[in-house]
Amino acid sequence: MWQQILQSVRSLEYPRRNAVLAPAALGAGGLLVCWLLSRRKIKTLAMGDGWWGSGERPPREKEDETIQCFQIETSDREIQELHQRLDQARYIPPLEGAAFQYGFNSTYLQRVVAYWRNQFDWRKQLEILNQYPHFKTTIEGIEVHFVHVKPSRVPKGQAARPLLMVHGWPGSFYEFYKIIPLLTDPAGQGLNEDVVFEVICPSIPGYGFSEAPHQQGFDTLAAARIFHKLMQRLGFQEFYVQGGDWGSRITTNMAQMLPKSVKGLHLNFIFITSGGLGMLVSLLLGAYVPWLVGLTREDSRRLFPYFEKNVYDLLRETGYLHIQATKPDTAGCALNDSPVGLAAYILEKFSTWTDKSFRNMDNGGLERKFSLDDLLTHVMIYWVTSSIVSSMRFYKENVSKNPNAAPDARVGVYVPTGLAAFPQELAHTPRSWAKKKFKNIVTYSYMPRGGHFAAFEEPELLAQDIRQLVKKVEHL
Repeated sequence: MWQQILQSVRSLEYPRRNAVLAPAALGAGGLLVCWLLSRRKIKTLAMGDGWWGSGERPPREKEDETIQCFQIETSDREIQELHQRLDQARYIPPLEGAAFQYGFNSTYLQRVVAYWRNQFDWRKQLEILNQYPHFKTTIEGIEVHFVHVKPSRVPKGQAARPLLMVHGWPGSFYEFYKIIPLLTDPAGQGLNEDVVFEVICPSIPGYGFSEAPHQQGFDTLAAARIFHKLMQRLGFQEFYVQGGDWGSRITTNMAQMLPKSVKGLHLNFIFITSGGLGMLVSLLLGAYVPWLVGLTREDSRRLFPYFEKNVYDLLRETGYLHIQATKPDTAGCALNDSPVGLAAYILEKFSTWTDKSFRNMDNGGLERKFSLDDLLTHVMIYWVTSSIVSSMRFYKENVSKNPNAAPDARVGVYVPTGLAAFPQELAHTPRSWAKKKFKNIVTYSYMPRGGHFAAFEEPELLAQDIRQLVKKVEHL
């Protein structure tokens, strides 16, 4: 009964989703509650405006909204310079038996660099990168890059659902290349055609082929606003959004800004700024009476009985965050100058964030789930664009402030939300914790396998979970 009432309230708040309210189904009491709740205006984030170009903002004139086709290209000179730097790299031998416990094992690093120098075919990878249409457009003074893939076939009587997918650090738009065909061409992949998507994958400004902001203060709120403007420029008034890592927070901010535009939000990483007393009680009692504090058996299994070890693991995996949230340019300058250092810094995350046990392997388990071609393509995107420094600055713009005082911390998320909890993610967030912020959780899935880079590691599982959310929202 209460579920029905709340659904009806949402139909009043977002009339586009349920145009007709069935009063008889609710009864007089339900109608009264519905009317009282509908009087409450849902708080949203202010859209605002910004300028991230170089120098002062020019006089108020209409921004050039043209969208230009773009193709990724690299000159022979750039490749030659890269090879020279790879040839001149210096290595220090690892400690005996250290595996990946001290970071990227330098013995294995030499093998990766040898492959990069002598076997990796960047020209071939460029063909793969350019297989999908790329575009650029100027928004708030900077060029924004995005991939836009339309379905080749939409079943009769259906419409393609627009889906914006946002990456994080140290990833890129390339993370979604394995999942794109599963979403845009399900029939070609042997899947049911009940839902077909039109996929847009932008590069966060400062990452890859999107121009880096020239002004201080570019945070997830600014990125969310820019991506809303991008979707509006593409002609989408309603669309779905999906994200992990920083993409999770950006898409969440998008849902908080313009909830009437975001039909559904799907996340594979959950940002919780403060759990308050409730989370503390859950941690204290959850190992003994999980049902009493809203935890499931699976939550308890993922959080306990090794809670102390989990906390230590989280601390061990977040040293990079402290550097990037305070002095990103210092370490960033070194990484921007050394392709070998850049590869070690980035690929170490693809090791331990995929599976924590990979720290015990001499090769970091990197080739268990990924190919060296795929991994080095991510590194090359950062290298050829010199974007590692600007990508690291994103942490300072977001993390160096008190997250509990941020505007989005005081605004709930009311759009239909799907949460996918992958077991090897850096931290597990139970549904009972997530619902403090996400007020309309439609699906919550305990994924059977996978880690931080969900679309890159387990594209089939992620695609299936996205479909599950959309089908429930669309009542398919």
